[in-house]
Amino acid sequence: MLRIEQLVKRYPTGDTALRGVSLSVAEGQVVALIGPSGAGKSTLIRCVNRLVEPTSGKIWLRDTEITALHPRQLRRIRRRIGMIFQEYALVERLSVMENVLSGRLGYVNFWQSWFRRFPQTDIDQAFTLLDRVGLSDFIDKRADELSGGQRQRVGIARALIQSPDLLLVDEPTASLDPKTSRQIMRLITELARERGLAVIINIHDVPLAQMFVQRIVGLRAGEIVYDGPPDGLTPDRLSEIYGAEDWGASQATTAEQEPSLTAQE
Repeated sequence: MLRIEQLVKRYPTGDTALRGVSLSVAEGQVVALIGPSGAGKSTLIRCVNRLVEPTSGKIWLRDTEITALHPRQLRRIRRRIGMIFQEYALVERLSVMENVLSGRLGYVNFWQSWFRRFPQTDIDQAFTLLDRVGLSDFIDKRADELSGGQRQRVGIARALIQSPDLLLVDEPTASLDPKTSRQIMRLITELARERGLAVIINIHDVPLAQMFVQRIVGLRAGEIVYDGPPDGLTPDRLSEIYGAEDWGASQATTAEQEPSLTAQE
């Protein structure tokens, strides 16, 4: 589905965010990117849809080399790449329905997009998605009237209405409480499974990632230092990714807290 080969990103300041990263993600696979701040996680997912331009390397989505596309071709391929942002990136004054339908702007002509006139099939799909993410009672609410968890659900529906092959998710739980974070991660992974989507999630919460994803990729200083299953993140591995710390004690504390979190749901 997605193949990244020797990806390098070097900024004009001389800082190197990615140092020859190679990574493949299969159809239907959910991958979490973990690592300290500045490790290159956000840069990596933004290079995939070229919100950030790579310095060198190649990125393939199925049989299309994304890194070789001209701007018009890039607009077309972005239809197949859904993006869920940490800051939600909603239009505050628009309704939930209008924000979701904005995910179809790449499929309609200029005048349809200008007047926000969408085909009935798009509107029907938006209703279906909003029901699936639990927002069927909020269709006419403005985005600025929603909670953080509700906004994130709008962002998920907006990304999915693109009918993407790949979903890129940037810190989906950073501003959410623990219970809502679990609900959002569960929703993303369930939808990925239902639709056969490849998903890359940039996330700081390691225990949350271990709870929901099939594969974890650890980055440090722009390089992959771990790529494997969640249960392979031993204290030694975590120290390799994040630096020395009493990770064994941290994991034990998380395990003790887990039953109480489950009870709250």
